[in-house]
Amino acid sequence: MPLLIVTTILWAFSFSLIGEYLAGQVDSWFSVLMRLALAAIVFLPFLRWRGYRASTILLYMLVGMLQLGIMYLLSFEAYLYLSVTEFLLFTVMTPLYVTLIYDLLSRRPLRIGYAFSALLAVIGAAIIRYDKVSDHFWFGLLLVQAANICFAIGMVGYKRLQETRPMPQHTAFSWFYLGAVIIAVIAWSLWGNPNKLPTTSLQWGILVWLGVAASGLGYFMWNYGATQVDAGTLGIMNNMHVPAGLLVNLAIWQEKPHWPSFIAGAAVIFASLYVHKRWVLGKTTKSHA
Repeated sequence: MPLLIVTTILWAFSFSLIGEYLAGQVDSWFSVLMRLALAAIVFLPFLRWRGYRASTILLYMLVGMLQLGIMYLLSFEAYLYLSVTEFLLFTVMTPLYVTLIYDLLSRRPLRIGYAFSALLAVIGAAIIRYDKVSDHFWFGLLLVQAANICFAIGMVGYKRLQETRPMPQHTAFSWFYLGAVIIAVIAWSLWGNPNKLPTTSLQWGILVWLGVAASGLGYFMWNYGATQVDAGTLGIMNNMHVPAGLLVNLAIWQEKPHWPSFIAGAAVIFASLYVHKRWVLGKTTKSHA
């Protein structure tokens, strides 16, 4: 849990930085490529293949392709159609995707308690960000939902791989990022616009920060933390970025939230975590006692 909280704070800055300084100004495919290439370089010294089956390595690469490679491509493209607040609003379904996909991959019936606590987190995030959206947002909505599903599949897939085909996580992430970079290289080769590269030191600095800190260290801490908690808690923590992102907007860009809905929504998210810990997990523990 501490790693998930720290990563949430770290990522809270990413949404606004991308929306304010990169979206529409720097080619989105190049932004994704730079972010993932820098993250891959961070973990390159830990790349190992001896002692591991080729199928296991390929599965970790596939998880990286989905959770970061394809997800980033969809997300950066979505910023062209949505504001930062709209983007945050449309990510609220991720907890439900996480819970459903984990049960599907685990070949178990849907756990109603997990789905209920995840739904509470969705409701809380929606309360915070329910606002008038732009007139032309449907394509952006579809892009974000596709990105959410890729993120959920990758995150749950990594958790399942660590349960069924474990390897040291720093080694796992070296292959994870390599898979993501392959997707980014292909996308840049096909659709990249070399005339829309970063033009200021600030834009380059943001890309370096996003690559090394938000992606390189952030996703390692997040996926490592994901292996330490159950799928329900993981899904709920996914929506903590909504209040965190809004607080960053308030602190830096002075974009004040609607305080009654912000407080009410944040309370529902924290309540969903409490309900999950107190009753859902508590009931599960007692049933196995």
